[in-house]
Amino acid sequence: MPAVYGLIDGNSFYCSAERAFAPILRSKPVVVLSNNDGCAIARTPEAKALGIKMGDPWHLVRGRRELLGVEWLSSNYALYGDMSRRVYQVLAERVPRVEPYSIDEMFLDLDLPVELHAFCAELRREVRQVAKIPTCVGWGPTKTIAKLANGIAKDHAELGGLCDLRDPAVRAEWYARLPVDEVWGIGRRTTEKLKAGGVETIADFLALDARAVRDRLTVVGARVQAELRGVSCLPLQMLAATRKGLACTRAFSRPVTTWQDMREAVAAYAARAAEKLRAERLEACHLSVFLHTNPHNGDPWHSGSRAARIEPTSDTRALITEAVRLLTPLWRDGFRYAKAGVILNDLVPAGEQARLFATRSPQASARTMAVMDAINARHGRGTLLVASTGLARSWATKAQRVSPRYTTRLEEILRVEAF
Repeated sequence: MPAVYGLIDGNSFYCSAERAFAPILRSKPVVVLSNNDGCAIARTPEAKALGIKMGDPWHLVRGRRELLGVEWLSSNYALYGDMSRRVYQVLAERVPRVEPYSIDEMFLDLDLPVELHAFCAELRREVRQVAKIPTCVGWGPTKTIAKLANGIAKDHAELGGLCDLRDPAVRAEWYARLPVDEVWGIGRRTTEKLKAGGVETIADFLALDARAVRDRLTVVGARVQAELRGVSCLPLQMLAATRKGLACTRAFSRPVTTWQDMREAVAAYAARAAEKLRAERLEACHLSVFLHTNPHNGDPWHSGSRAARIEPTSDTRALITEAVRLLTPLWRDGFRYAKAGVILNDLVPAGEQARLFATRSPQASARTMAVMDAINARHGRGTLLVASTGLARSWATKAQRVSPRYTTRLEEILRVEAF
C-alpha cells in the first residue's frame, strides 16, 4: 500500500480537450453541452465568471446579452475518451501505479524517493505539454485526503495547482476551514444529518466518536473518517474491477412516434452495447429494454420495460433480436416517446459460461464479430453495420455544434496548411 497517494484532475476537462485542438478557444469562455445540446456539463473559468451554472439549459441562457461571446459546443465523447487515454499514458510512464477514477481524474502511487512538490509540478508540466490538458495535483497519506488536496489546489490559485496534505498540522488548518461537504464520500443527505447534529466543518466531523459515526453513517462513514485521520482504507486497484452491467440509453433528438423509428433506435443501442461487450471481452446473460414519454412537456405519460435471461453472447445480431423481441409488447401507438434504452447485466468473461443447449455456434459468432470490429476499427465506427439499426437515424442524438474527432477519425484529423 503506498505511503503517499496522489490525485491528478483535468481542469474543465471537456473544455480543455476542445481547446487543445482549437487555439482560438483559449481566449474565449467555453461551455460543453450534454446530449442533444441540452444543458451545460463543463465550463471554463471564464464561463463560470459570467454566471453560467452547471446544468443551465442552453436554449434558455444562450440569448442573454452578456453571454454572446461564449462558445457553446456539443459533447464529443470520442475526443474526450482519447484525450483521457493520453493523460493516462503520460502518467503511467512516470509513476509506479495509476488508477483511473473517472475520465478526468486518476489516483497515483506517489511513494517515490523524490521531493514531491517539484515532482508533481513537473508531472503537471509534462501532461500539459504532451496531452495538452491543464491539471491540478493533490497528495496525502490516503485517497480521501489526496482528493481533498486536489480540490484545495483547484480552488486556491495561489497554490499553483499543487497541494500537499501529508503534514497533520497543515491538514488540521484546512480541516478547520473547510465545510464537511467538501469531503469525498459525504453527500447531500449525509451532510444534512451531520449539520443537524452540529457538524459544520471537517474538523467537527473528526471530533466525533468513531463508534458514533459508524452507528449513524454505517461503515462507509466510519471509513471516510478513518481516511481523513490518515488511516488508509482504500488501496489502489491493481486491476480494473470486472464490469457487472452496462447500458446504452439516449434521449431522442425529437419525439419518436413510429414503430420503425423506435425499432431502429433500440436495435442501434443493442448494437452499441454489443461493441462495448466485445471491447472488454465480456458476454451478457441478461437483457432489458425500456422506453418512456417525456414527463415534463405535458405529453400523455407512458413507460414500459421488459427483461429476460438470454444465452450468453456479445453477438450484435443476437442482442438486436432479443432487444426487439422485448420491445415489441411495450410499443403503444399514439404516444410521443422521448427516450429508450438497452441494459445488459450478469456479464461474464467471454467463452467461460457453459452452453449446454447453445442455439448458435460461439466460434462462428466470434469470427463474424471479429471481422466486423476489425473493419469498423480501421475505417470508422458504422462502416459495417446491421441494416436494422437504420441509416438515416432521424431520431439520433442531436449535436449541432460538435467538433471534429481529431484523434480517432482519420478524415477528421487536424490539418495545417502552408501559406
